[in-house]
Amino acid sequence: MDSQPGATPYSAPTGCPMRGERQTSLYGPEFASDPQRVYDEFRAHGLAAPIELAPGVEATLVVQHEAALRVLQNPSFFARDSRRWAALREGRVPLDSPVLPMMAYRPNCLFTDGTEHLRLRKAVTESLGRLNTTRLSRDVERIADYLIDQFIERGSADLLGDYAKLLPLLLFNQLFGCPGDIGDRLTRGMSAIFDGEDVLRANAELTECLMELVALKRRQPGDDITSWLIQHPAGLRDEELKDQLVMLMGAGIEPERNLIANALLLLLSDSAGGPQRRGTGMLVEDALDDVLWNNPPIANYATHYPVQDVDLGGVTLKADTPVLISFAAANSDPALTDARQTLSKGAHLAWGAGPHVCPAKSPAQLIALTAIEKILNTVPDLTLAVPASAVEWRPGPFHRALVSLPVRFSPSAARHAATAAQSPVSSRIAASEEVPAARYDHVEPQKKAKGWWSSFLDVFRV
Repeated sequence: MDSQPGATPYSAPTGCPMRGERQTSLYGPEFASDPQRVYDEFRAHGLAAPIELAPGVEATLVVQHEAALRVLQNPSFFARDSRRWAALREGRVPLDSPVLPMMAYRPNCLFTDGTEHLRLRKAVTESLGRLNTTRLSRDVERIADYLIDQFIERGSADLLGDYAKLLPLLLFNQLFGCPGDIGDRLTRGMSAIFDGEDVLRANAELTECLMELVALKRRQPGDDITSWLIQHPAGLRDEELKDQLVMLMGAGIEPERNLIANALLLLLSDSAGGPQRRGTGMLVEDALDDVLWNNPPIANYATHYPVQDVDLGGVTLKADTPVLISFAAANSDPALTDARQTLSKGAHLAWGAGPHVCPAKSPAQLIALTAIEKILNTVPDLTLAVPASAVEWRPGPFHRALVSLPVRFSPSAARHAATAAQSPVSSRIAASEEVPAARYDHVEPQKKAKGWWSSFLDVFRV
C-alpha cells in the first residue's frame, strides 16, 4: 500500500511481542486439515505470527489483510531477493529442505527487485501477452480430451491425479514447445519437486532439461513462450531464460491444478447443488471466484525479507528474515466481512498485489474455466465417490491442495456425451487440420517407456 503524504508507514521497532512464542508448524496434517482455525488463532493475537515452514525453517506469517497489502506494496521496505535470508546464508537451513525449491534464489522476476525485476518481468509479461486465447483454449481442450480418454471407460477416476494434476504439466510442455524426451523429463522433475520427492535430484534434472530446451530453441525457434523469451529485447542469458521458465512452471502448475481441483470439489459437493443443479446452481465462474476468495490454491507464499528491522502494527519483523503473506487468512480477515459485500469479485489477494502481482491471471483463469467446463460437459453425471467432508488435504505450508478427488460416473453416459460432441480423441484429432505438425517436428522415437508428454504427442501426430 502506498503511503499517504506526510504519513510514516513503519516505525522503528519498540519490542518483539512474538519473542519467546512457540512457532506453529504449517507442514503437518493437523494444519492441512483445518488451516482456517490456525489463521483465526493467529489473528486473535496480532496481525502476524511466528511459524515453522519445515523442520528448522522459521518465518513470520502475515494474516491480516491491511498488513498484507502494506508488505506487498512496499518494496522499499520488503525485498524479494532471498539471498538476504540470514539463516540460509549462515547454514542454519538444511540444504535438502523441501521448501528450498520454493524459496531459494533464482535469477527470475519472482526473486528480484528494482530495475532487474522490471527487466525480467517485462520479458515475461510481454511473452505471455503473445498467447492467443483461442489457441490456448483449444490446446486445453485437446489435452483434456486426451486425459479423459484414459479413464472414460472405467466409471471412476481421481480428478486430481488423472486430470487436474496432469493437465497443467502437459499444457506447459506445449506452451514451451517441448519435444517428447525433454517434456517427459520436465513433467517428471516438476512432479517430484511439487511432491517433495528427492528434491535435489529432481531440481538437477529440471535444470538439465530446461537448458537443453533453451539451446534447442536458440537453434530452432518456434511459436512458443521459450522462443519468445529468447527473442525478447531484454536479451536474457541462458541461465535467466531457464529460471524464467522454472518460475512460470512453478507459479503456474501447482496453483492451476489446485484451482481446478478445488473448484471441481465445490461444484460436485452438496453445498453447490451437485451435478443435478449445474444448469441452475453455481456457475463455473462463481466456483472459481469462491475458491480464490475462500480456498486459494496457493494459501501462503510471497516471501519477503525486511531490509531493516520493521515494526508492523506492533509486530517486529527482523531484517533478513522470511515474511510470508497468508492470502487465505487475508481474504478471510473479519475486517473485510462488511466490505466484501461491496468489493469486486477480483478484490481478493489470491493473485497477490503490488509489483509482483501474478502476471498470468487472465490465462490462468481461462485454463481453469476451460478444463472444468470440458470435464463437466464430457462426463455429465460426475458424482463424488466420498462425502465432500471426507476428502483429504495434502500437508504443506504453501498450498491448499487435495490429496485426491475420487469420482464416479456412468461410462456409457460419458461416452455418449463425448460422441454427441464429436470429441473422441482418436477420431477427432486425426481429422483435425488445426494441429500444425511443425510444432512437434522434433519428436524422436524412444526406446524406453514413454512418458505422458511423448504419449500425448504420439496421439496428435497420428
